Amino acid sequence: MEKKLPKVFANKIEKEIQNNDRVYVASRNIEEKPNNDMNFYGMNVNQKIKAILNSKNYVYKAEVEITTHNGTITKKVIGKNGNQLITMDNELIPIDTILDIQLKAPR
Repeated sequence: MEKKLPKVFANKIEKEIQNNDRVYVASRNIEEKPNNDMNFYGMNVNQKIKAILNSKNYVYKAEVEITTHNGTITKKVIGKNGNQLITMDNELIPIDTILDIQLKAPR
């Protein structure tokens, strides 16, 4: 007993489809901006720290260059506790000793 299945109706596509081409071209034209394009002009140290920790690029840690009285150091900052910055190395850096802080460019 052989049963014939009903035919499925499908429209013929007579035009050229370019869905993937449009998506590809659109994504190719987007220019990526570096993560460190934050404008710190006219901000004090506390405002810079707040801007870094509240930025959309900060998820868990931010690699920053910290300038203190003793020199410049590069640390990965994970948060702020009162008047101190907490680093990945579980080091506390007092904010009042920081002269300047800048977000380091990604590698």
